[in-house]
Amino acid sequence: MKHTYLVFAFFLLGTMACGSGEKKSVDDEAVQTVLPDEKNVVTVINLLPSQFDHELLSNGKLSARRQVELKFQSAETIAAVYVKNGDRVQKGQKLGELDKFRLHRRTEAARDALSRARLELQDVLIGQGYALADSAKVPVATMQLARVKSGYDKARIDYDLTLFEEQHAVLTAPFDGIVANLFTRALNTASPQEAFCTVIDNQSLEADFTVLESELALIKLGDRVRVSPFSAPDAEVEGRISEINPLVNADGMVKVKAAVSGGGKLFEGMNVRVRIQRLLGKKLVVPKEAVVLRSGKQVVFTLEKGKAMWNYVTTGLENVDSYTVEDGLKEGDVVIVSGNINLAHEAPVSVL
Repeated sequence: MKHTYLVFAFFLLGTMACGSGEKKSVDDEAVQTVLPDEKNVVTVINLLPSQFDHELLSNGKLSARRQVELKFQSAETIAAVYVKNGDRVQKGQKLGELDKFRLHRRTEAARDALSRARLELQDVLIGQGYALADSAKVPVATMQLARVKSGYDKARIDYDLTLFEEQHAVLTAPFDGIVANLFTRALNTASPQEAFCTVIDNQSLEADFTVLESELALIKLGDRVRVSPFSAPDAEVEGRISEINPLVNADGMVKVKAAVSGGGKLFEGMNVRVRIQRLLGKKLVVPKEAVVLRSGKQVVFTLEKGKAMWNYVTTGLENVDSYTVEDGLKEGDVVIVSGNINLAHEAPVSVL
């Protein structure tokens, strides 16, 4: 009986040993399946000094350098309106016109009053022993008294005013531009206190924006800017910095203006994004996608003998797609610019 127990024990041990070996073989296969030995596929560039175009970004608003509100000078009936909002007009083109009947009659009456006042002035001077034709010889005090007594000065002022109102019964465009804020219709009474319309030169605009006090040293008059409206980012136009206000406000900002050409794409009052561009010479420049963060620090991977090498870097200036490298890389390094998101130090890579 004792021998029977010993045989059974040896049989159990053999069975367990065989099972353990099979399990180890299965586990090894699983590990090999989960951790395949594959290389990361990357793209690279050679790091060489290149021309760096520095950019500052800001938000601003467009305003026309030339715009004017046009008003009628008399409260008369509007006889005709020749344009509508959005119409492009040329300098001297008619925009609107008043009924001139009353204006013309007032001018004639003022002209008649002026003629009578001139005769009265002549009579006063003759009474003083002078002729109107010899007015240059009349003493100043005597002439002044005669003009007041005859009412000549008042008649002259009334005539000039009525003639001015008649001549300005027709509104014309003071320059080439586009019509805006026209809400008056024909046969309504014009109001001298309210604008008939606004003419805007939308070919000549200004972008008003601000920059930080610390960025002021990086810009100057004449620097190139690119302006695009938030509503249509593709409608980008070029301009130049035309004005820098020499005052830092309480928020540490400086107001700047840039002259831009509207080109028919931009309008007065648009909210825009402004990119200030300035060439700063040749520097070591890497694309932004080449820089990744590891533990809060900037890292760039370089390619050495088929492996990705980890490099801590210090970047300087930036624009929309690049950084300048101040420290951590040298000229001639082969920089990995894509496929670097999950790279580790000395990871094997293959170049696409």
